Amino acid sequence: MSQNLDSGFSVPLRKSKRGLGYFLAFCFALGAFFSGLQIGQGVSSETQPASIFSLFAAEPERESTKADLTEFWKVWDLLDEKFSQSSSTDSLSAEEKIQGAIDGLVSSYGDPYTVYFPPADAAAFDADIAGNFSGVGMEVGLREGMVTVISPLPDTPAEKAGIMAGDVVVKIDDTTTEKMRIDEAVRMIRGEKGTVVNLQVYREGESGFLDIPVTRDTINIPTVKTEQIGKTFIIALYSFNAVSEEQVQQAVLKYLESGADKLVIDVRGNPGGYLQSAVAIAGHFLPSGKVVVQEKFSDNSSQNDVMRSRGRQVQEFTPKNLVVLVDGGSASASEILAGALKDHGVATIIGTQTFGKGSVQELVKLGDGSSLKVTVARWLTPNGTSISNGGLAPDIKITRTQENRIADIDPQKDAAIDFLNGKKVVSESFEDKVVADETNQQNTGE
Repeated sequence: MSQNLDSGFSVPLRKSKRGLGYFLAFCFALGAFFSGLQIGQGVSSETQPASIFSLFAAEPERESTKADLTEFWKVWDLLDEKFSQSSSTDSLSAEEKIQGAIDGLVSSYGDPYTVYFPPADAAAFDADIAGNFSGVGMEVGLREGMVTVISPLPDTPAEKAGIMAGDVVVKIDDTTTEKMRIDEAVRMIRGEKGTVVNLQVYREGESGFLDIPVTRDTINIPTVKTEQIGKTFIIALYSFNAVSEEQVQQAVLKYLESGADKLVIDVRGNPGGYLQSAVAIAGHFLPSGKVVVQEKFSDNSSQNDVMRSRGRQVQEFTPKNLVVLVDGGSASASEILAGALKDHGVATIIGTQTFGKGSVQELVKLGDGSSLKVTVARWLTPNGTSISNGGLAPDIKITRTQENRIADIDPQKDAAIDFLNGKKVVSESFEDKVVADETNQQNTGE
């Protein structure tokens, strides 16, 4: 029995040519989001240290070999013969040895989203899919082997405790995260409402590690918020969940009734969600039949499956009247939406590099109660850009610093409003400045 997902919270979407029902997810395994976490890969390395743990090193590439298990069984027999059992070490059953061997095989692929769950972990994983959970409310991912915060979710314990995007989690309680797998970090950080998890983090610019206690709570994720500043209407979209399509549709109607003639879609810190929500929401801004996203399978077939907009465009949008705000916390479905609007030339992208989560997982139930979550496909933008390959670059790069957040200053939103009002917005790097100047010339008619 198998179930398909995009590394997270999931819902059946459609059948592909392989008969897989896909789920786009929030940046990690199912349940991570509702446990207060979003896990993923591809966090931009632009502002992060190269290493914290001196023992971290990339594993050598593995060459494919024929399935000769002679050495495997030789080691099995040697361990049975020679291993000295200590008083603190429980004897392993044959089943536990096999599960350990499978776990090692899966880990050798080096994909944080391809995970083997022994029976007890598989049961907990299934419970994550079905229920509501307590946690701290932050998205985390692996970057250079380190558990790194993508973004704290709004109005959650993590944000209130002072966790910041880019923080590297060095310890969870008293356990080092060195070489820790994502699923292990998730299990350790989540827990019962009212309990405390102590996170030791490294933050760029600080002279030492920071110890931050966070009290777990039920995580309620907002979906859509709107505001109007002058003639600019802003739709902030926090997740692509079961109600986001309806709420975005209502927000778009408010925009049309507001008298505003410029629109900002803010998906900063949005870890993603259902694929069908991303496709449906993109349809409000694209003509019917436009490619929203392509899926590329592991068999390297020359033809990709595509998902197209459904003919719900509310007006004609251009890069002069539509801006999408993104940052390192914009992942998965957020990147699909931003990539589609960018590639079709209907929006200007402002902010920083996105997260880079664009893979699809299939959950396969095994006979002994265990399960395997395996990456089976990757997402490409309409122009063929791989979302997993470092994320999407903005047209105009504007950062929001830690000091900005503390002072409640938002230069990214300010830049979007200025740009839409015809003011010149200068990107923060030379390469992006060229793009910004060209875009601004088009916008102002210079």
